[in-house]
Formats: sequence, structure tokens, C-alpha cells
Amino acid sequence: MIAYYRWALLAMLLAAFTLAGCAGIQPQPANLFTTKLPTTPPEEITVAAAASMQFAFNELKALFEKETGYRVNLVYGSTGQLVQQIENGAPYDLIAAANTEYVDRLTNQNLVLPESVALYAQGQIVLATNRASGIEATTLNDLLSDDIMHIAIANPEHAPYGLAAKQALQSSGIWDRIQDKIVYAENIRQALQYVQSGDAEAGIVALGEANVPEIEWSPVDSTLYQPLNQALGVTTKSQNPEIAGQFANFIAGIEGQAILNKYGFGLPPTANLEQPIKNP
Repeated sequence: MIAYYRWALLAMLLAAFTLAGCAGIQPQPANLFTTKLPTTPPEEITVAAAASMQFAFNELKALFEKETGYRVNLVYGSTGQLVQQIENGAPYDLIAAANTEYVDRLTNQNLVLPESVALYAQGQIVLATNRASGIEATTLNDLLSDDIMHIAIANPEHAPYGLAAKQALQSSGIWDRIQDKIVYAENIRQALQYVQSGDAEAGIVALGEANVPEIEWSPVDSTLYQPLNQALGVTTKSQNPEIAGQFANFIAGIEGQAILNKYGFGLPPTANLEQPIKNP
């Protein structure tokens, strides 16, 4: 009797599968998991850029990525600190410095490809105050005012724009008289933030960063400091030197220079927009 019921159950199951096949229904395996196929991430580079370039490079990055499909990761900081990171093995593909000396330093240590080095911008410094403070300062001598108790500059030990600020104050003959007012920032971007927040009544910052709603600014006489000629170069440890070279050419080319000019950066005196940087 038990055997009879077993055969009857088997016959019912076979009939059910037959009907399902006739109806076009395909049986599905139990515990079916659907897995998405992995997608290949876009090729990318990481760029170490001087803090003074933040606004301009954010726009350069967006346009370059749109035109090429590559991804650009930007890391901002004072040039000296970024260079130290490269010397300690940081995996940057390109360095965009705020002067030429630091790039020369890396080249001499075989950390930057010599054929990739080029000037890409000339910066300027400006005297900045917070609009809401009511303090007016249009010349460096105005910093002697008792109303100005804190003056923000980037640390001249590792920030080229901070060194330019110190040079301008020394050249104007007031450095020794206002040293106790100086507030040192890690980089030029932080110096601007001190003025924006009101932590400093005035500051000497990069023109490329000064066009923000909270800030009033006046140019600092460029004869008071050494020219801020800025250089870039592809690192010897770059995992994507060809892409890094393309981005360098984009920065130094006609499109890139138009964006840099919009943010107050001049064309370096020896730059040649018609002569591309040699790709590694």
C-alpha cells in the first residue's frame, strides 16, 4: 500500500511539470541570487595642487573630466607640505606647485620627470579685509592701524604665497612693526578663511582665492615680492603618466589658461601655448 501511494505521488509531480512546460513556464532553481557584473572604473589620476589653485582647479577638473572621461582627484595644501608628502612616497601623479623651486627640488631627487616640467601660471597677492568688519585697508601701511590686531598670512616656511606676503611686508618696511599681529595659516586657503570668519581683521592672500562675497581686496604692488611663477610636473611614480601629461597639457593650453585667467592668474612670461608639454 505504501508503495502504491509513492507511485501515485510521483505520477502527480510528473504531470505538474509536464503542464508547466506546455504552458511555457520554466521552473526556477531555489535560492537564486542575481549578481551584477563588475564595471571597469574610469582611469584616474591624483593631483597635488597648491591651495591657491582650488577655485580654478575645481573648474579645470570638471571640464577635463567631461572632455576625456578620465577622473581627476584633487588634493590641496601648501606646496611645501605636498612636496614633503611626495618625498615620503605619497602616490600623486602630478604636482601643481605655487612656485618653481619646489618642482626643481623634486626633479633633482628624480621624483618628477624633467621633460614634463613647465610653467603654467603666475600668481598675485592681495590685501584682504572682511566686508562686515567695517575696517578699510587698501595699502600695506594701513596694517599699522590699531584697529587691525590680527593679520593672516600662509606660513612662509612652506607656502610660497606666504613667503611673498612676508617679502612684501619687508620691502614696504613694516614687517618688524607688525610681526606681533601676524597669524600663520597652514596654507593660503586657510589664511583667507581666517579673514572670512573674522578671526583676522586683515590678511594677505592669493588673488585667485579672494573673489568671494565676504572679502574686500586691493592688489599688493608686485615689485615688492619675487614673481610667483608656478610650475607643474608629472611624478616618476605616477601609475598613469600619460593621463597626468594630458591634464598638464590641458592646464597649460588655451582652454586651461582661459580658466586660470578668469581667477586672476597671469600667463607665465616664458609659457608657450602652442608648444605642448611633452607627455611621459
